Amino acid sequence: MVTGVRHNEQPGDLEAGEGAHVTSSMFPSNLKVYYTDTKVTTCQYNSAWACVMLMCSQLSDCVCFVCRNFYYITMLRDPVSRYLSEWKHVQRGATWKTALHMCDGRSPTQDELPTCYSGDDWSGVTLTEFMDCPSNLANNRQVRMLADLSLVGCYNLLSMNESERNHILLGSAMNNLKNMAFYGLTEFQRKTQYLFERTFSLRFIAAFTQINSTRAANVDLSEAVRRRIEELNYLDVQLYEYAKDLFLQRFQYTRQREEASLPERQVGGGGGGDELATTTEDYTSQVARW
Repeated sequence: MVTGVRHNEQPGDLEAGEGAHVTSSMFPSNLKVYYTDTKVTTCQYNSAWACVMLMCSQLSDCVCFVCRNFYYITMLRDPVSRYLSEWKHVQRGATWKTALHMCDGRSPTQDELPTCYSGDDWSGVTLTEFMDCPSNLANNRQVRMLADLSLVGCYNLLSMNESERNHILLGSAMNNLKNMAFYGLTEFQRKTQYLFERTFSLRFIAAFTQINSTRAANVDLSEAVRRRIEELNYLDVQLYEYAKDLFLQRFQYTRQREEASLPERQVGGGGGGDELATTTEDYTSQVARW
């Protein structure tokens, strides 16, 4: 969920490995980007790799021995779509059995975090069964992964009442999100690309593609089921609304600032570092439409 980006002043095209340019398809919600002397190396999510797809509670401790000079970035997704996507992923046999869920130096006990299933995996789980497990970590996953769990006693639900716990978690997640160098929204791919490029003075050679035909989008939900998913993820719903509002404010501010500087650059003969104006083919003329 949270990703480290090495802090370094190196504008230009993102390059992967030995010169292969990074495109939108190589920039999923779970991406690690770090700089070498001359290249930008990218690593897509793999559950066996350190420091990728970690909670905020774990990430700082993890990256300290890899590289101390990091920006933190993340991607958020509509909570209902994200929940359905995780259900489909688990239904196909995915597990997080190797995840330690470390917090304050230890993993949760079986009493603190009971498993939702017996056996090797939860293959074939129905949506109802998925929703019925009270300890399902899919519930409010985005808030939990962005918040500092040590503030609420980690996975010990008896350390405080539920209302206080949820208030602290949501506030921590919002604060951590706001203070990240960058975050994007899956539902706003073009705006996410625009802000990423302006934030880090980097550019992609192809425009991000908004793909709305996903496994989650193809699930036929009744209103009652949709409401239940929203109730199970009501912290994520609040976080996403906050994130979307702040994201769109940042986008508008960046656009207005860029447009205000255009006359100065034109008077100066087009100099002064307007490299990002041609980031992608016909991109800046279209971005406001998404």
